[in-house]
Parts: sequence; C-alpha cells; structure tokens
Amino acid sequence: MSDEFKFEISLSVLNHLGRNLYRNFITVLAEAVSNSWDAGANNVWVEIDENGSSFSIKDDGVGMSASDFQNKFLKIGYSKRKADGPKSSAGRPYIGAKGIGKLALLSCAQRVSVFSKEKGGDYTGGVIDNAGLDVAIKNDNTADQYPLEGLNFTLIDKLSIGHEQGTIIVFQGMKERLKSSTQHLKKMLALSFKFSLIDPSFTIHVNGAPVGEDDLKDLSDATEFVWLINGYADSYLATLTKLKSTSIPVTTELNIKGFVATVAKPRDLKIIGTDERATIDLFVNGRLREKNIIRHIPTQRIVESYVYGQVHFDTLDREGADPFTSSREGIVEDDAEFQELIKYLKEILLPKVIDEWDELRLGRGEEGDDENPRKSRKQRRARDLYNLSADDYAPDDEDAARDKVDEWLGDLRGDAEFNIQTYVDCFLSENLVRKYLEEKGVTLQGGVKQEADDWRKTEEARRAEANISFEIRRSSNDLDYLGMSALAVTAEGGNKSGKGQALWKDAIAYIPVRNVVGHTGLLTQTAKNHLSTTYENIKARVRALLKSA
Repeated sequence: MSDEFKFEISLSVLNHLGRNLYRNFITVLAEAVSNSWDAGANNVWVEIDENGSSFSIKDDGVGMSASDFQNKFLKIGYSKRKADGPKSSAGRPYIGAKGIGKLALLSCAQRVSVFSKEKGGDYTGGVIDNAGLDVAIKNDNTADQYPLEGLNFTLIDKLSIGHEQGTIIVFQGMKERLKSSTQHLKKMLALSFKFSLIDPSFTIHVNGAPVGEDDLKDLSDATEFVWLINGYADSYLATLTKLKSTSIPVTTELNIKGFVATVAKPRDLKIIGTDERATIDLFVNGRLREKNIIRHIPTQRIVESYVYGQVHFDTLDREGADPFTSSREGIVEDDAEFQELIKYLKEILLPKVIDEWDELRLGRGEEGDDENPRKSRKQRRARDLYNLSADDYAPDDEDAARDKVDEWLGDLRGDAEFNIQTYVDCFLSENLVRKYLEEKGVTLQGGVKQEADDWRKTEEARRAEANISFEIRRSSNDLDYLGMSALAVTAEGGNKSGKGQALWKDAIAYIPVRNVVGHTGLLTQTAKNHLSTTYENIKARVRALLKSA
C-alpha cells in the first residue's frame, strides 16, 4: 500500500497573494466594496474615525453563515463564479474571479474583524491579527495551524443598530494613518466606481454622505469638450453643463462604450484635495480596472495634459479567461481583446480627439496642439499674440454688448492671425535688405535718393503737426525711409530691365496688398493667396542676397 500524500500550503503564501500586493488604501477599499457588490448589497457604508487609525465597512448584502465564512470567505481561491455562475442572485455580474481579493483587507491594518449574518440569523466571523499571522508565517505554519480570534461585539455596538443582514468589517491599527478627508475619499470612490450604470440602487456612503456625481463638480465644471463612444450616457455626463460645444459622437465596432473629455486648463485635471489626476480609465462591469489606460500609448502630445474619460469594456470579463493582473489593479497587456482596444485608441480614437480638440480650441481663440499640421508654428504664435491682445478688449461678464463684442473679436481672429504674420514677414524682409545694403556700403542714387528725401520731409511736417519734438526713428539713415521696391532696385544694382528674376518685380506685386495690411485692412482670400505666394518669392530672393553679404 502506497503512502498518501497531500498538498500543504504555508501561510507565507498570503504575503505573495495579498498582504504585500496592494499598494494603496483606495485599492483596498475597492476590494471591500466589490465584495459587497458581489454579495447583492444595495448600500455600502464606510466610516472613518477622527484620528484616522481605524475604519469600518458595512453592507446590507446577503451576509454569511458560519459555513459560508469558513468555506467561502476564508477559503483562499474560492471563486463565486465557479460555484454560482457569472452572475449573483441579484442578477449582477460578479466582480471577484480568483478568490484572492479578500487578502487585500489584511494589507492596511493590524487587526481585521469580520462580522457577518444572514437575514434572521446571528453574527458569525472572526478576527485576523496580523501580528499573530506574522509569527505563524515566520514559523512556516500551515493554514490549519492559525485559528482566528473570537469577535469583540462592542466594536459594532453602533454599527449593528438596524443591521438586519450583511457584513461589517472593522479595521484597527492602520499601518499608515489615514489622512484622507471625507471629501477626498468620496472623490476617489466617484472616480473608481460606476456600478450605478448597472444597478442604480447601489450606493456607497462615506461618513454618512452618499458618493455621487456632485463629488466631481470641479472636474465637470472645467470640462469643455466631450466625445461619446457608441452612444454612451450616464449621470455624470448630465452634470457637464458648461461644455463649449455639443457632444461629439464616435462609433466603433468594438463592444465598448464611454467618453473622452477635455478640460480648459491642465491643472483642472487635478482632483482638488487629493494627489490624484483624472485620466482616461478602463472600467469593466462598473469597476475601475486600469487607471490612465493611454499610458500604454504615450504620444507626448499636449492634449494629453487636458484629457480624461472612461472606457467601459465589459466583455473583457469573459468566461474562461482572466485578463486582470493578480493585484486587480491592471490588465494583462498581452490579452488579445485588450490589445485590440489599445490599437483602436492609438490608431483611431486618440488621433480623432487630438485633431478635433485642436480645431475646437483654435476656434475659441485658445491654445491648441502645436504639433498638429493644421497650422504652422508661426500661424499658431500669431494667433496666440492676437488672443492675448484681444483679452484687453474683451467685455466684462455683465456688459450688455458682451456677446456682440465677443462675436466681433472672433470674426477678426483669422484675419489678425494672417496680418500679424504678414507684418512680421514685411518687417524682416525689408530690414534685412537694409542691413545688406549697409554692409555693402551702397550709396543711394537718383530717384531712389529723392524718394528717401521726400519721405523724410513728409515725416518732419507730420511731426510738427502733431507737436512731437522727440525723435521717432532710431536711425535717420536714408535707407530707413525706403520701401521694398526702392530697396530692391538698389540691392540689385538698379535692375529694371524686366529680364530674368528680380526682387524688384516681386516688390511691385507685393506693395498694394502689403499696404492694405499696413493700414489694418481686411484682405480677400485671393489677396491673401497672392501675398503669401509673392512673399515666398521675396524670401527666396532676400536669402540669395544675404548669402553674398
């Protein structure tokens, strides 16, 4: 007869599976809330004491019998899905899959007391003391060599009032003092859970206050634009009352829904009172599964500093597959469906958002994406300069003519952008030719000299009319009184023969339209095209001159 052999699991495995796997309090809290969801609870109450050294989590789920507590809760690796199917008795998709999430509860406090009861029953449960567990692990004990302590029911004197069924977990001796305020925790939970999409009767409470969309009011008020994926809608989107344009629909054959939104300033993504920023997050069956999903596809585009949102991809949680990491804080990157999602985000959704965000921002006179080829860097800087100047004329909120003046400023934006660039182009080209002529020591002759003298006399007469006694020009050099045509003739040795390419020819074509710009006139599109083409010729000719300087 052969010997009988069996597996023995050392308690040290708990460290690897749970106690050292969860990195922050919100993650631990998420596991507890998920357990309540799976238990069919309609409410979860989180209560934190004033000094932050202990807290409790209570739900009104189905609760546990003594047998359930021993054979399900305390059985590491017990999977509700394998035992009961993909959905709970409440018809909800189960969040738990591997049966190790409960170990997260051991990671943040010295003592964890679990009280649970079914409807009409009495409380059952036990106390897990991490100090005793540490000794058992050090001694390499097996699970059956570490019995739980008995419950101290004075801990739930108040919590048990009116509690007909469900589970209460009390955490004592926090490993790190909880510094989070009630408002902070509510904001973090509002960002982490969207169970209300599946079951609107499910509510999380923190110190008596329900978690809701109002906890993210700072974020929603700062949101300017939103893209809706496959007709997505939820109660948070209903709070976006200060959008700068209508919502933009996005469709895809992927079985996903969600939204991508942008805020007015990068600082608006910071959740006030926390160290967290809103990002584009991945949700599965209402629970946050991966924060900042676009970290998988970094683009370093400026729009990333403005964007946040949610992608709901419930089919990731599919039978026969487990794409979630052991810590439940992310997705296994080589999962085929996850890779398909990343490809869609990278190749279709984000490029669309980046391009349209740039267009929408520019249309509102705001900075856009400098790397977008829609406009050159020079065009964008000209627009930025206009926007800064336009602020000086923007009416106050209470001004009756505000809408009309805003409309006028908007109408002038495109023309100002063009004229500002054109003026700079004119300034540079003419002054560079002057620098060239100074360097060459060219002496003005004939009609060109006379033109400089005539302009000098005209300016002196106008100074006298204006009663101006100070000098206007930094230099009284004759060259400073000449326009491009006279400068061009001088630079090219008086060439007016009409043969071959000449800067003078372009200058003559340039003058009428350039003068309209100089007198703050508005150009037709044909005139703009003419001016742009002519300037390209002038620029090429000036560069050729400078090479010989």
